[in-house]
Order: sequence, then C-alpha cells, then structure tokens
Amino acid sequence: MSYSLIFTLLVMSALAHSAFLDQLLDKEWQAFTKEHRKNYQDKDVEQLRYMIFNENRIKIAEHNRRFANGEVSFKMAINEYSDLMSQEFSDLMTGLSFSEYEEMSTFDEGLTFISPEHVTLPDSVDWRSEGAVTGVKNQKSCGSCWAFSTTGSLEGQHFRKTGNLVSLSEQNLVDCSGGSYGNHGCSGGTMTRAFKYIKDNGGIDTEESYPYKAVNDKCKFNRATIGATINGFVALPAGDEKKLAEAVATIGPISVAIHVVPGSFQHYSSGVYIEPKCNPKKINHAVLAVGYGTEGGRDFWLVKNSWGGSWGDKGYIKMLRNGNNQCGISSMACYPTV
Repeated sequence: MSYSLIFTLLVMSALAHSAFLDQLLDKEWQAFTKEHRKNYQDKDVEQLRYMIFNENRIKIAEHNRRFANGEVSFKMAINEYSDLMSQEFSDLMTGLSFSEYEEMSTFDEGLTFISPEHVTLPDSVDWRSEGAVTGVKNQKSCGSCWAFSTTGSLEGQHFRKTGNLVSLSEQNLVDCSGGSYGNHGCSGGTMTRAFKYIKDNGGIDTEESYPYKAVNDKCKFNRATIGATINGFVALPAGDEKKLAEAVATIGPISVAIHVVPGSFQHYSSGVYIEPKCNPKKINHAVLAVGYGTEGGRDFWLVKNSWGGSWGDKGYIKMLRNGNNQCGISSMACYPTV
C-alpha cells in the first residue's frame, strides 16, 4: 500500500471522526436549549452561545477527568448557565454590594452572638429535614442574592417560632429597601440593610402576595399581607467558623456571604467544593447556610443557593468547612431575631 493511500485513508478517518463529534455536540446543544428553554435573538447570538457552551463542555470534561483521578474534590456538570462566559455569569448572578467600612458599621448595629452553654454540637445538621427551609428559588439575571439570603434566614426563624413555614417576598426587599437603607435592588445589596428595613417597616410580605419579578419596580408593600416580622438581627464574629457552626446547630439557617470564583462555582455539581482561588476578602454573593456535615473525610457547610434547582446539587452546594474561612463563608454571617 502506497504512503499516499495511507495518508488519504488517515485523513478520511479523521474527518469522519470529526463529523461524528460535531454531530454529538449538536445533539447535546439541542438537548441543552430544549431543556432550559433557550431562545436567542438571532443566529449570530446563538452561534456565540454555542461556542461558549462547547468551551465550557470541554472544561467540565477535563475537570471531571481530574475528579476521577482524585485530583479535585468536586464534580462539575452542564446546567442552564453553561452558555455564559465565566465573568459574564458572575456579573449577572451574584449581587452582594457593600463597602467594607459601611457594612462593618451596619454589623455594629446588630446584637452580639452569645455561644450556647453546656451544648455539645451534633456531627451533622440539616434544617431541611426539620421543615425550616423553603424550596430552592431562582434570582435569575438580577443581582438580588442578598434578598434571597435575607428571606431564607427569616423563613427559618419564623418557622422555629411559629411552626409555620412561610415563603417570604424577595421582591418586597428589591423594591422597598433602597433609599436610606442603602440597597440597590437588582444592582446589589446586603442582608443587614434588609433586616433593618424589615424591622423598621413592621414586617415583610409573603411571596404569594408579592411575587418575584427579577426586576426593579415600585414598592407595593401591603401591611395586610405581612408574612413575618423581626425585632433586630445578630451579627456573628467575622471569620469565626466555630461560632458559625454553633449558630447553624442551635439557631437555624444563617445568612452568609461568599466569594464566587467564575468557572468552577458556575458548574458545581456534587462533592465538597474546594477552590484555591477563593478569597475571603472578595465576597460577592449571598447564600444561606442550612447545615453542615462530613463527606469523604472532608467537613462541609450545606449551602442553599438562589440559582434554581438545575444548578449544583438540586440547588445546593457543599462548601469546605474548617478550611480557614474558605471563600469567606463566615466573613459576613448574620440572622434575624423574631
């Protein structure tokens, strides 16, 4: 057999393999757009999203190869955000907005956390099993994570006091806690400012009466449909994971803030999230600590996110616990008093 014939056969084989891979990618893309109901404004935009999707797909496959080899502690997967670039995703889906000086002064207005006496903390906690956590919600492309973290901790405290789990209105906070309170709706805010608003306002409406729209709108608070009230809030010592564990174990779900690293956090799927690029001084996203435990010898925080149930492990993530305040998980922890 001549060298030219061998070369021709190799080229034909490579082209056939490439065409096969393209077909597989096209099928994955079609399934992705159908499952997540993606509609793009024109062919150029769709082509761009297709290219980003493929790049993310390749990164996820490489990461999961490393997971299989025991090189990393968590898996990644395609989800509804896989057609977004990493920084684009971070810009759209976070929303914690504060100056360190301003937030520390707000924290000073909170009550001091007092550790419980004569209490042995359990090895694991999951407030979902106690009925203190509402279903996973979705902030969509609105920087309102702070509002979801706020309602999450208040929903838990209201449940512990009354025995009733009531879903509370994030839109109420987005629309009404600006002005002198300092929140900026879909452009960002903090939980402590939201707690101050709820206290001064005499309560927050229910989700049913004031549904989420993922946009800034005029304040439509209705005193007749208040779902919960608060007396104030407690601020935990910054960076103290031991105190955070005490609070999660004895108080309930706790509002916390973290540093979202574009890329890895975007596609988290399962396992204990450990990200060396996390910086506790760059917290940019508010979430809810609903428990803790240990998996595969690694201590973790059980964290409820606000990116819908298709993200992460059905809307949740296990983040490294006792890892020198990994991702800033204990840098801005607080909860309301009811």
